[in-house]
Amino acid sequence: MVDYKKQINVQPLKTIEEIQDMVFMLERFCGQRDKILFLFGINTGLRISDIVKVKVENVLGKDHYIVIQKKTGKKRIVELPDGLKENIKLYCIKLGIKEGYLFPSRKGSHISEIQAYRQLVKAGRMLDRDDIGTHTMRKTFGYHHYKINKDVAILQEIFSHSAPSITLKYIGITQDEIKNSMQGFYLG
Repeated sequence: MVDYKKQINVQPLKTIEEIQDMVFMLERFCGQRDKILFLFGINTGLRISDIVKVKVENVLGKDHYIVIQKKTGKKRIVELPDGLKENIKLYCIKLGIKEGYLFPSRKGSHISEIQAYRQLVKAGRMLDRDDIGTHTMRKTFGYHHYKINKDVAILQEIFSHSAPSITLKYIGITQDEIKNSMQGFYLG
């Protein structure tokens, strides 16, 4: 079995089309829970260890979510975008839930990190991709956040990374992309 914590070559989804394809595959072949889990991950940048433990009452109808991150122990206030809030609302209505884990397992608790990994890999394979894992969500968030805002310092803070270079490498901003950003740049 693959050790999901040692995900090698896991990449962000760099286009909206790739994201939409992944959402479609998750919904079609895995289910609503896994689709919402993915949307939650790519819109918050949280680690899977923090996502699986989200409670309905902490996010349903809320503008933000407060989490004490498992890995760092740091408190983080996570803004919930309108589109994500709407998806959570519809999902909760469909399941008829108002409390408890947002991503429940059949065993009565929350989905495990390993099960989340398996579902993401399954959907990725349906897209002929072998570079999808739980870190794909966090990396996708980071990649698009950086492309939109061009502020590595904020992203470094969100991710609790020790250096900007770590953040850029993590989200897949390669040397070629850095080089391309310099083409045509001249002051004077």
